[in-house]
Amino acid sequence: MTQPSRDVSPIEPVDADIDHPVLNRVFDGFRDRGREVPLLYRMLGNAPAMLDAWVQMAWPLRSEPETDRGLRELLIMRTALLTRSSFEWQAHWPAAVRAGVTEAQLEALGDWEGSPEFSAAERAALACAGEIVLDGGASPGSIGRLREFFSAGECIELILTTSFYVCVARTLQSLGIEADPEAAGDALAVYSRLTR
Repeated sequence: MTQPSRDVSPIEPVDADIDHPVLNRVFDGFRDRGREVPLLYRMLGNAPAMLDAWVQMAWPLRSEPETDRGLRELLIMRTALLTRSSFEWQAHWPAAVRAGVTEAQLEALGDWEGSPEFSAAERAALACAGEIVLDGGASPGSIGRLREFFSAGECIELILTTSFYVCVARTLQSLGIEADPEAAGDALAVYSRLTR
């Protein structure tokens, strides 16, 4: 299980079995699906109202959009790469692959502009995501290109996905939550190559 880096964060995660009405509801959402309560949620559990606000944004953002889940996962992975969030990259690798993102696409995210792995719509979304992460917001031109492929509502979903995962990355980093170097799979090897 991933633990917070003690060099970075003196905040301890709450116990997954804590008895609190908000935490019970949120944590049971994981347990009911046979999953361990993620460390990030246990850390945020120190402020139950904030964890509740977090899930009210995060869970619908993952499950209710009209845009393709694979495209949203591609943006999450690009955001993880640009923000240097190894945990976010590692945590979302399986979800991205399940959603149809190919390993070739993940490996090409460092040079997506020169790669044949991405469609024109994906390129427009990746460009917009890059501006959000690196420039603090997407330009009108970038959003205009996005509108060539997506409805206004879908553009909002993609903008919110990228923006929220910038927040996730910064929260993970502030709390010292890093990738598990002992986890199986290719995710960290690819991440290491792309962030050299």
